[in-house]
Amino acid sequence: MQFFSGSSVAEIAPSPAAPPGTATGLAGNNAHMLYIFNRGGVCLLYREWHRPLRTLDANQDQKLMFGLLFSLRSFTAKMDPTSVDKGNLGVPLLPGQGCSFYSFRTNTYKLSFMESPSGIKLILITHPKTSDHRESLKHIYSLYVEYVVKNPLYVPGTPIKSELFDTNLEQYVKTLI
Repeated sequence: MQFFSGSSVAEIAPSPAAPPGTATGLAGNNAHMLYIFNRGGVCLLYREWHRPLRTLDANQDQKLMFGLLFSLRSFTAKMDPTSVDKGNLGVPLLPGQGCSFYSFRTNTYKLSFMESPSGIKLILITHPKTSDHRESLKHIYSLYVEYVVKNPLYVPGTPIKSELFDTNLEQYVKTLI
């Protein structure tokens, strides 16, 4: 493991610009899954693109992913060599509190993570040989803010059901290297 600190959408609302260096023209075959959790652990969005094997139902999968995320954040905060106050292992951390990780890699996938100041957690699972996805996660978060948070019909804490967000997310994921 590696730890590191009806009409076209373009006519309705253009998506925010993609970060430089993320477009390849390939069919986006590197992204496998995306999770968006709120601060309470509720999965607001789950998308699969090129998941090689489905072994669990979606609800179990989401619970396991949030549990992994919770454990890794707690573990990295406990192991932080720069902090005198280690706290108790397993105690929830506030956004921005403690040491954080950005990604880890196994032989079969790479998990990239970003947490917003409001506690929204984005997890992107990709091919293990992909590069750093921090800018990609920031871009996905900007899509979330633009098409979900700013939507007056969206009720915070409910699953994301925005056609504009889905369309722009799909377009962006196709560009990931």
